[in-house]
Amino acid sequence: MPKNQENIVILHNIRSVENVGAMFRTADAAGVNKIYLTGYTPAPLDRFGRKRKDISKSALGAEEFVPWEVKKNLPILISNLKLDKYYIIAVEQDKKSVDYKKAKKKNKNVFIMGSEVLGLPKSILKIADVIAEIPMKGKKESLNVSVALGIVLFRMTDY
Repeated sequence: MPKNQENIVILHNIRSVENVGAMFRTADAAGVNKIYLTGYTPAPLDRFGRKRKDISKSALGAEEFVPWEVKKNLPILISNLKLDKYYIIAVEQDKKSVDYKKAKKKNKNVFIMGSEVLGLPKSILKIADVIAEIPMKGKKESLNVSVALGIVLFRMTDY
């Protein structure tokens, strides 16, 4: 990835440890600079600081290469990233969303992925700079969250 683009991923309220591990692996492959884990998203280390084998199984060690941090307050995290001139891209289906292929990106981007079932809260969508959506052609309304992250990262970053 060219050094002029920085990309951060926020995983908010992702319940599945398999999805979290897969997203670490995808983030590593796409050259993501950092992952923030918010809400109830499980971290690669448990509360005692031990490595979680269930995450590392699907991450295949990527959790050791991609820097990550747990943050309790998502709105404050977004505010701080905006102060640092990051462009906030919420990946979600919404009436205000744009096709991810047409969504703007900048040199410093944050991609926010939400709950597999509920998506991102409306309060987060309101403070995002853009809401990017992957159009669905089939009968299903959405993709697995880890698959959606892969599509968005490889299309929207300078990989």
